[in-house]
Amino acid sequence: MSESPQPGSPPRLLVSVRDAAEAETAIRAGADLIDAKDPDRGALGDLPLAAVRAIRAAVAGRAATSAVAGEPDGDAAMAAHVRAMAESGVDWVKVAVRPAVLNKVAALRRAADAAPGRLIAVLFAEDDPRPDSVAALAAAGFRGAMIDTAGKDGWRLPDLLNSHRLETFTAACRARGLISGLAGSLRTADAAALARHRPDYLGFRGGLCLRGDRRSALDPARVADAVRTLRGLAARDAA
Repeated sequence: MSESPQPGSPPRLLVSVRDAAEAETAIRAGADLIDAKDPDRGALGDLPLAAVRAIRAAVAGRAATSAVAGEPDGDAAMAAHVRAMAESGVDWVKVAVRPAVLNKVAALRRAADAAPGRLIAVLFAEDDPRPDSVAALAAAGFRGAMIDTAGKDGWRLPDLLNSHRLETFTAACRARGLISGLAGSLRTADAAALARHRPDYLGFRGGLCLRGDRRSALDPARVADAVRTLRGLAARDAA
């Protein structure tokens, strides 16, 4: 498995891709984490296992890898979705965790056990994640947690959750040794403000695509600009 980010280090760049060609585009630009996802199927649309394996093969260890296991219909299906995607061999598996599941300890543990040490929970900003959500995920054995937006209708993460809420989330992840991430219709211009909350990853898709449309192909120039921006933040912090 790829090395986990060091606590307190500047955020790394997560780029969601739909196929091996996009993975190559993102890697050549310098992305840190290649995330397999189908943008035509909603916020966390999962790709076929064969497509995820092709993306992982294209990455060939040059970056960390993750893949979404979708938005399971009910907590009973969560472990099965996670286990199926874990077979792809990606470093981390991401799965949507809705509020109703967060108080179901057994369901969370079954999901975490389906990808030991590799499961990342995705909480949706529209659900107004509770402050104790991170503690529940850590206790169940999740490796990390992200906040994303469920709707891809123009509302961005900073529109839905204020700085205090985001800071509380990332601080809770650090306190419990979890990888943290922030995503949700982000633009490169959002990076500096969000980096102050010290997430391990900032996740992008639409903001790095042609015309800013998440269903379009990645734009190499936009990906490169995001890489330069995050590298610049890292250099500033090191100075």
